[in-house]
Amino acid sequence: MLNERIWVIIPAYNEQDNIFGVIKSLQEQTANIIVVNDASTDRTQEIVESLGVYLINHLVNRGQGAALQTGTEFAFKKGARIIVHFDADGQMQVEDIYRVTAPLLNQEAEIVFGSRFLDNKSKIPWTKKYLILKPAIWFNWFFTGIKLSDAHNGFRALSRKAAKNIKIEQDGMAHATEIIDQVRTNDLAYTEVPVEIVYVQYGQRFFSGFKILWDLVLSKIIRK
Repeated sequence: MLNERIWVIIPAYNEQDNIFGVIKSLQEQTANIIVVNDASTDRTQEIVESLGVYLINHLVNRGQGAALQTGTEFAFKKGARIIVHFDADGQMQVEDIYRVTAPLLNQEAEIVFGSRFLDNKSKIPWTKKYLILKPAIWFNWFFTGIKLSDAHNGFRALSRKAAKNIKIEQDGMAHATEIIDQVRTNDLAYTEVPVEIVYVQYGQRFFSGFKILWDLVLSKIIRK
């Protein structure tokens, strides 16, 4: 079983085909599960309600970043000391939660990023690997000053200190870069650990990267 101080946040949007299996697998390890239903139009809410985990519903679809921030604020109220971001699509492995939380429990870091590139377990479609993920690593390095081996893997764990200091304002997928940038600005100790992602669907497409870039640039302009 996972340490009782660990809480798992699952942002979910139209995941009726996957959410049941994801939650059931997690329930074998912890009862501290928060699902943020981001205004799904399918049976996601109904399925989650039947499983007895914490459920928060967004009235309108806001995006994954907003769902994670909502879940984090709720987890604080429940006394969470460590927060894990876990996807609802069934591609992440529950056993890897032990791996991403270990450096936090051992006080070796404040935030841990899961990486698909530190071992060869994740069988990534080559177009996604070389046309999307690899360029994203260089983009994130340029934008944040931090070079990770995997820039947009949503599997991460944060200490309470890190989660308190990181305020997710990018509602959409640009939150992944925003988090890394705030690690730098808040001088948070970080590390990476290998995790396995099993691809049951392709995920973000090439042009999603342009949307992320636009969101980040626009946020910089607005802040000025």
